[in-house]
Amino acid sequence: MNPDLNDEMVRILDTLEIDHRVKVLVLTGAGDSFSAGMDLREYFRALDHLPYDEQMQRRRSAWNWQWRMLMNYSKPTIAMVNGWCFGGALTPLVACDLAIAADDAQFGLSEINWGIVPGGNVTRAVVQTMRHRDAMYYIMTGNPFDGKKAAEMGLVNESVPKSKLRERTRALAVDLKGKNPATLRACKQAVRFVQGMSWEQSDEYLLTKNQAARFLDTESGRQQGLKQFLDDKSFKPGLQTMKRDVE
Repeated sequence: MNPDLNDEMVRILDTLEIDHRVKVLVLTGAGDSFSAGMDLREYFRALDHLPYDEQMQRRRSAWNWQWRMLMNYSKPTIAMVNGWCFGGALTPLVACDLAIAADDAQFGLSEINWGIVPGGNVTRAVVQTMRHRDAMYYIMTGNPFDGKKAAEMGLVNESVPKSKLRERTRALAVDLKGKNPATLRACKQAVRFVQGMSWEQSDEYLLTKNQAARFLDTESGRQQGLKQFLDDKSFKPGLQTMKRDVE
């Protein structure tokens, strides 16, 4: 990931967010890698000679798409980790709502080997998802680990054989696509925001969030769901997906 790619990602995410044909965003890598992380030469050394304000301007797009945009994206996001995932790549990985990895995908926090603290919110991302001891171990040693270990530690939701990766990710995307979009958006936002709240704050926030979701829901999903469950007896939560009445 270099400054030009970061600028392009901001434009692409902006475009896809308002493309009504797009219901779920899947982020993956071309070829054998998800991402090797930040290009150390182009992102660090090539910018070192610039004044501080110019450095920050070039780096702003990285912060924007890698965590601000993805974490607050209005559509559900899935990271499909198809191969190497190192360093800075862990920030957009964690910023996605869900993540599926290939069993043999290789992860690593190699920054310790270059005399660098994992920045760009990489450390924050890892601590957010992995157990304290695991995060400490892999940040301090720089040792790599595979997709199975990533799933065990909670960095990704699950790992599957690489031959099944696209199929499993697509099935998950189709599942999300079938949900009421306003409620789904409210749910993902709620999960992110309640983490830093007290129980009292969370209760008040979720009440308000539910009211806002109902106001923004053009499908009247709550009414459809309750009718199918209580009146028609045609919907069994946890066992099937509610039928959406969409034009």
